Amino acid sequence: MSYFKNYVWCRWVGGFLLVLLTGCSVGESKFLAGNLNGVNHTSAAINHFSVNGYGGANISPHGNRGGMCCAMLPRQWQPGLKLKVAWETDPNPNAHLPALGTDAYRAAYAKHKANYQQHSAIVDLPPYEDRLCSLEVHFLPCNKVKVSTSCWRYPSPNSPIKDPLKMKEPAICPK
Repeated sequence: MSYFKNYVWCRWVGGFLLVLLTGCSVGESKFLAGNLNGVNHTSAAINHFSVNGYGGANISPHGNRGGMCCAMLPRQWQPGLKLKVAWETDPNPNAHLPALGTDAYRAAYAKHKANYQQHSAIVDLPPYEDRLCSLEVHFLPCNKVKVSTSCWRYPSPNSPIKDPLKMKEPAICPK
């Protein structure tokens, strides 16, 4: 008999909590979530990047990486929305270092890491409809950035960004 009383009591409490939680979830979210992808058109490695604080993966030179979850954007796009993209580059990603775990490695790595560069840019958020497939960030020569919200990922012919993956990097970047 006590099992039956406990069972009924637990169902009653569970149902009450469910009603309370349902009351909290009324209304539509003000944000859309999508994957955060990156495409690197340069010969430097992207050690990591972020968009408005949402972290992205590392990207090899002339490569792409995606599927990092998630970038959050306002449900309703409006003109004038901006994104802050921050990233770190390794200008010499193919450097040969001594054997891992040795004092020589630690010294060589510290010297190598001193050449990492920090960058940031403010870019316009391109228009999107009522859904977000992904936010795709393109890293271009001279620390330029382009962003796409299209459901067509690079290098699809339908992708809005058409820049070649291996872009020629100028000896001196324009200011």
